[in-house]
Amino acid sequence: MSPEQLLQAADDLLLEGRRVEVDKLKVLLAWAAAFSGDPQDEPNAVPIRYGGPRLITLGGEGTPQVSDIALVEIAIARRESVFTTRRRLADGFDLRHRLPLVWAGLQDLRCDMWVGNKVASMSRKLTLQQVAVVDVAVSEALDEAPARILQIAEAKVIEADPIAHQARIEANRRHKGAWCSSPKPGEAIEGDTAGVGSVFARIDEADVEAHRQMIEELAAALAANAPAPAEGEEPKSMDHWRAEAFAMLADPATSALGPVARVEGLGPMLLSQVRDLLTRHANINLQPVIDLHTGRSVNGYEHPTDVKTRTELRTIGDMFPHATSTFTRSGRPPDHDHTVPYDKHGPPGQTGDHNDTPLHRHHHRAKTHAGYTVVQLGPDQWIWRTPHGLHRRVTTKGTTTITAREFDMLRAITIRLAGDLVA
Repeated sequence: MSPEQLLQAADDLLLEGRRVEVDKLKVLLAWAAAFSGDPQDEPNAVPIRYGGPRLITLGGEGTPQVSDIALVEIAIARRESVFTTRRRLADGFDLRHRLPLVWAGLQDLRCDMWVGNKVASMSRKLTLQQVAVVDVAVSEALDEAPARILQIAEAKVIEADPIAHQARIEANRRHKGAWCSSPKPGEAIEGDTAGVGSVFARIDEADVEAHRQMIEELAAALAANAPAPAEGEEPKSMDHWRAEAFAMLADPATSALGPVARVEGLGPMLLSQVRDLLTRHANINLQPVIDLHTGRSVNGYEHPTDVKTRTELRTIGDMFPHATSTFTRSGRPPDHDHTVPYDKHGPPGQTGDHNDTPLHRHHHRAKTHAGYTVVQLGPDQWIWRTPHGLHRRVTTKGTTTITAREFDMLRAITIRLAGDLVA
């Protein structure tokens, strides 16, 4: 197969896999509908107290019931345990009866079925009125990466019922604890536990974040001050230094480094260094509110800082097709690539909001060297053509598939930005 055929086959198989999962759930729902009547109403029905069949509720509020015993047979046909079948049917009931917009998006093959199942499970305890908030928000985000969809769903579930979430928090906090592993006979010889142990803790989220930051800062300082490895020796990993930092927390007084802080642009510093820095540089800069409806262009090659900031705030993440990374969770800032390559002999104003595609380095290299075509339709949307003819539209809501004809049409009527975005 040619590269073009392989790409088409990959795309076709992805969609076919999604279609199969939808069809499997439709069959399961149809089976449940066939056995939704009360089995105790059947002639000669074995009473429930003797183990006879009964109606059970699997989904959330507003979903139908199904005969419990009837699910055993369909579980066999699905080649899975009945408990797995129950979970899938519960998700299916919730999707069809409580999350109809999400269910429609799944039938349109906009995302993988497991994502919809997860959303259904997360929102099961909400009322019909509450779950509608989740349905609208998630359905609008189905073209985004799974991680982003689930982040939105999680936020909306909490928003829909903050009281229940507070109860979850309080219940979990009643079961906090910390556990240290103890060596078992034979472990010193077998496995990878000789000389090392494990620590596991359940603590408040704020405390976890405080520990994480302290360990990261201390590990960075330890790595920065470590002697160079001997010739032919591999440098120690950051995992090693995090373990060393965690061990040091058991007796902070023995550390010659003292408290460690991270200073933006400077890296990890001792508290004494921070004090010295603030003593010499005590000026406070007030930053103005950033208006994302404005923009500007410059004549130089480098994108100005304010343009970069606006672009990153508009887009949130990498604008390469199907990219999943967000700038807030990445340790490395994105490359701000000129959508239309910069021409030093070209017209003025080539650099600005109208010509800025934020990409992580790997995607930037692919766009530059592998023959991709990209057109920027506006400050937060792009269309792409891959080297072998796949076409995608990328916006802040995710990536959607377009045809070659649609690509050419959009390219021909490229949105002209308002004057304040290019001047």
